[in-house]
Amino acid sequence: MDTSSPAAPRARSRTAGHAVRRGAVLALAVALGAPSAAAAPHGGGAPSARDVTVTYRLPLDPPAHLLRPFDPPPRPWLAGHRGVDVAATAGATVVSPAAGVVTFAGDVAGRGVVTVLHADGRRSSLEPLTATVHEGAQVIAGATLGTLAGDAHGGTPGGPALHWGVRVGDRYVDPWLLLPGTGPIVLLPAG
Repeated sequence: MDTSSPAAPRARSRTAGHAVRRGAVLALAVALGAPSAAAAPHGGGAPSARDVTVTYRLPLDPPAHLLRPFDPPPRPWLAGHRGVDVAATAGATVVSPAAGVVTFAGDVAGRGVVTVLHADGRRSSLEPLTATVHEGAQVIAGATLGTLAGDAHGGTPGGPALHWGVRVGDRYVDPWLLLPGTGPIVLLPAG
Protein backbone atom coordinates (compact mmCIF):
# COMPACT_ATOMS: atom_id res chain seq x y z
CA MET A 1 0.00 0.00 0.00
CA ASP A 2 1.33 3.41 -0.91
CA THR A 3 1.29 5.50 2.27
CA SER A 4 2.41 8.58 0.40
CA SER A 5 -0.98 9.00 -1.30
CA PRO A 6 -3.31 11.54 0.33
CA ALA A 7 -6.09 8.93 0.71
CA ALA A 8 -4.07 6.67 3.04
CA PRO A 9 -3.76 9.16 5.94
CA ARG A 10 -7.46 10.00 5.60
CA ALA A 11 -8.38 6.31 5.82
CA ARG A 12 -6.23 5.86 8.93
CA SER A 13 -7.72 9.02 10.44
CA ARG A 14 -11.29 7.83 9.76
CA THR A 15 -10.56 4.45 11.37
CA ALA A 16 -8.95 6.10 14.39
CA GLY A 17 -11.90 8.47 14.75
CA HIS A 18 -14.33 5.55 14.62
CA ALA A 19 -12.37 3.74 17.34
CA VAL A 20 -12.37 6.85 19.52
CA ARG A 21 -16.16 7.26 19.10
CA ARG A 22 -16.73 3.57 19.89
CA GLY A 23 -14.55 3.89 22.99
CA ALA A 24 -16.43 7.01 24.13
CA VAL A 25 -19.80 5.28 23.69
CA LEU A 26 -18.55 2.23 25.62
CA ALA A 27 -17.19 4.43 28.42
CA LEU A 28 -20.50 6.30 28.64
CA ALA A 29 -22.45 3.04 28.75
CA VAL A 30 -20.24 1.70 31.56
CA ALA A 31 -20.52 4.98 33.47
CA LEU A 32 -24.32 4.82 33.21
CA GLY A 33 -24.36 1.25 34.46
CA ALA A 34 -25.36 -0.47 31.22
CA PRO A 35 -24.38 -4.15 31.05
CA SER A 36 -21.53 -4.75 28.67
CA ALA A 37 -21.57 -7.30 25.90
CA ALA A 38 -18.36 -8.74 27.34
CA ALA A 39 -20.17 -9.57 30.58
CA ALA A 40 -22.93 -11.47 28.82
CA PRO A 41 -22.51 -15.09 27.80
CA HIS A 42 -21.63 -15.44 24.12
CA GLY A 43 -21.70 -11.63 23.73
CA GLY A 44 -25.52 -11.65 23.74
CA GLY A 45 -26.30 -8.81 26.14
CA ALA A 46 -29.85 -8.43 27.43
CA PRO A 47 -32.48 -10.57 25.70
CA SER A 48 -34.24 -8.86 22.84
CA ALA A 49 -38.02 -8.62 22.62
CA ARG A 50 -37.95 -11.49 20.11
CA ASP A 51 -36.33 -13.75 22.72
CA VAL A 52 -39.10 -13.20 25.29
CA THR A 53 -42.01 -15.63 25.44
CA VAL A 54 -45.34 -14.01 26.27
CA THR A 55 -48.53 -15.97 26.85
CA TYR A 56 -51.62 -14.22 25.53
CA ARG A 57 -55.20 -14.61 26.65
CA LEU A 58 -58.51 -13.37 25.33
CA PRO A 59 -59.15 -9.75 26.44
CA LEU A 60 -62.69 -10.75 27.48
CA ASP A 61 -64.02 -13.50 29.71
CA PRO A 62 -64.62 -16.74 27.76
CA PRO A 63 -66.36 -18.07 25.83
CA ALA A 64 -65.24 -16.10 22.82
CA HIS A 65 -67.07 -15.70 19.58
CA LEU A 66 -65.11 -14.22 16.71
CA LEU A 67 -67.39 -11.89 14.76
CA ARG A 68 -64.90 -10.52 12.26
CA PRO A 69 -61.44 -12.02 11.62
CA PHE A 70 -58.15 -10.33 10.82
CA ASP A 71 -58.11 -9.27 7.17
CA PRO A 72 -54.99 -7.24 6.41
CA PRO A 73 -54.89 -5.04 3.34
CA PRO A 74 -52.61 -6.00 0.45
CA ARG A 75 -50.74 -2.70 0.94
CA PRO A 76 -50.34 -0.79 4.24
CA TRP A 77 -52.24 2.26 2.95
CA LEU A 78 -55.29 0.32 1.64
CA ALA A 79 -58.49 -0.57 3.49
CA GLY A 80 -58.56 -3.74 5.55
CA HIS A 81 -59.37 -5.08 9.00
CA ARG A 82 -56.21 -4.77 11.12
CA GLY A 83 -57.45 -6.76 14.09
CA VAL A 84 -60.28 -9.00 15.24
CA ASP A 85 -63.76 -8.21 16.53
CA VAL A 86 -64.86 -10.37 19.45
CA ALA A 87 -68.51 -10.58 20.55
CA ALA A 88 -69.19 -8.99 23.93
CA THR A 89 -72.04 -7.61 25.97
CA ALA A 90 -72.41 -3.90 26.59
CA GLY A 91 -70.39 -2.94 29.67
CA ALA A 92 -68.31 -6.14 29.59
CA THR A 93 -64.99 -6.00 31.45
CA VAL A 94 -62.02 -5.74 29.07
CA VAL A 95 -58.74 -7.13 30.37
CA SER A 96 -55.12 -7.03 29.29
CA PRO A 97 -54.33 -9.92 26.93
CA ALA A 98 -50.80 -10.16 28.42
CA ALA A 99 -48.66 -8.36 30.97
CA GLY A 100 -47.23 -5.02 29.93
CA VAL A 101 -47.26 -1.25 30.26
CA VAL A 102 -50.17 0.96 29.23
CA THR A 103 -48.75 3.32 26.61
CA PHE A 104 -52.04 5.03 25.73
CA ALA A 105 -55.43 5.41 27.37
CA GLY A 106 -57.71 7.97 25.78
CA ASP A 107 -59.98 8.86 22.91
CA VAL A 108 -59.20 8.35 19.23
CA ALA A 109 -61.83 9.60 16.78
CA GLY A 110 -64.42 9.68 19.56
CA ARG A 111 -63.77 6.12 20.79
CA GLY A 112 -61.96 5.05 23.94
CA VAL A 113 -58.73 3.15 23.22
CA VAL A 114 -56.19 1.47 25.49
CA THR A 115 -52.82 0.31 24.15
CA VAL A 116 -50.54 -2.05 26.09
CA LEU A 117 -46.88 -2.68 25.19
CA HIS A 118 -45.91 -6.28 25.99
CA ALA A 119 -42.44 -7.64 26.80
CA ASP A 120 -42.15 -9.28 23.37
CA GLY A 121 -42.47 -5.88 21.68
CA ARG A 122 -46.05 -6.38 20.50
CA ARG A 123 -48.63 -3.66 21.16
CA SER A 124 -52.26 -4.58 21.84
CA SER A 125 -54.87 -1.90 21.20
CA LEU A 126 -58.42 -2.43 22.42
CA GLU A 127 -61.51 -0.38 21.59
CA PRO A 128 -64.09 0.97 22.24
CA LEU A 129 -63.82 1.10 26.01
CA THR A 130 -64.10 3.34 28.98
CA ALA A 131 -60.61 3.09 30.44
CA THR A 132 -60.01 2.45 34.12
CA VAL A 133 -56.21 2.54 33.72
CA HIS A 134 -53.85 5.39 32.93
CA GLU A 135 -50.81 5.79 30.71
CA GLY A 136 -47.71 4.34 32.37
CA ALA A 137 -49.59 1.76 34.46
CA GLN A 138 -48.02 -1.69 34.61
CA VAL A 139 -50.59 -4.44 34.17
CA ILE A 140 -50.57 -8.20 34.46
CA ALA A 141 -52.37 -10.54 32.07
CA GLY A 142 -56.05 -10.44 32.93
CA ALA A 143 -55.89 -7.03 34.70
CA THR A 144 -58.93 -4.86 34.05
CA LEU A 145 -58.31 -2.14 31.46
CA GLY A 146 -61.88 -0.84 31.30
CA THR A 147 -65.38 -1.69 30.16
CA LEU A 148 -66.82 -2.06 26.68
CA ALA A 149 -68.32 1.28 25.66
CA GLY A 150 -70.23 0.71 22.47
CA ASP A 151 -69.46 -1.35 19.44
CA ALA A 152 -66.34 -1.85 17.38
CA HIS A 153 -66.49 0.25 14.20
CA GLY A 154 -69.84 1.75 15.23
CA GLY A 155 -71.91 -1.34 14.35
CA THR A 156 -70.42 -4.80 13.87
CA PRO A 157 -72.87 -7.34 12.43
CA GLY A 158 -73.61 -9.82 15.20
CA GLY A 159 -73.95 -7.33 18.04
CA PRO A 160 -71.63 -5.46 20.39
CA ALA A 161 -67.98 -6.26 19.89
CA LEU A 162 -64.50 -5.47 21.14
CA HIS A 163 -61.88 -4.66 18.50
CA TRP A 164 -58.42 -6.07 19.37
CA GLY A 165 -55.52 -5.05 17.15
CA VAL A 166 -51.86 -6.06 17.58
CA ARG A 167 -48.81 -4.45 16.01
CA VAL A 168 -45.15 -5.40 15.83
CA GLY A 169 -43.45 -2.14 14.94
CA ASP A 170 -45.65 -0.71 12.18
CA ARG A 171 -46.88 -4.13 10.98
CA TYR A 172 -50.24 -5.47 12.13
CA VAL A 173 -50.45 -9.16 13.05
CA ASP A 174 -53.41 -11.45 13.69
CA PRO A 175 -54.19 -11.36 17.43
CA TRP A 176 -56.23 -14.55 17.24
CA LEU A 177 -53.09 -16.52 16.34
CA LEU A 178 -51.45 -15.38 19.61
CA LEU A 179 -54.00 -17.25 21.71
CA PRO A 180 -53.01 -20.72 22.97
CA GLY A 181 -54.39 -23.45 20.72
CA THR A 182 -55.23 -21.15 17.82
CA GLY A 183 -51.88 -20.67 16.09
CA PRO A 184 -50.48 -22.64 13.17
CA ILE A 185 -50.04 -26.39 13.56
CA VAL A 186 -46.38 -27.34 13.80
CA LEU A 187 -45.33 -30.94 13.13
CA LEU A 188 -42.38 -32.09 15.22
CA PRO A 189 -40.08 -35.00 14.35
CA ALA A 190 -40.83 -38.31 16.09
CA GLY A 191 -38.42 -39.57 18.72
